[in-house]
Amino acid sequence: MEFLEPIIAAIAAFGLGFVWYSALFGKAWQRETGISDEEAQSDMLRTHGLSFLMMCIIAAGINFIVNLHGIEEQTFVHGGFHGALSAVMYALPLMGVNYLYQKKSLKLFLIDAGYALAFFALAGGVCAALKF
Repeated sequence: MEFLEPIIAAIAAFGLGFVWYSALFGKAWQRETGISDEEAQSDMLRTHGLSFLMMCIIAAGINFIVNLHGIEEQTFVHGGFHGALSAVMYALPLMGVNYLYQKKSLKLFLIDAGYALAFFALAGGVCAALKF
């Protein structure tokens, strides 16, 4: 089951991303990036396929951290904590550096960083919760 945990976590994160970037922040994100509707819809198979692969890799890394703890400690909340901590310590600072050099807006950073934080926490929670 251990190899399935990151895949299931990536599926959950993919669903979260769909809601985040469509219903919640889709139009604002599109305005901030300057991506047109046509550009957003182009090459979806490659974009979504490679994004899902990257999500699996991230979830596997978070699962590695979660697995450093005993099975009795591995709850959704505990896994979510480790996922969120990983985002705060690694993903968000790297995004911040990139956005600063690329002169991207604070609004775009907050949209993307918010998703990254939620994604990492969800992935950690799912990976931990799937332990039997």
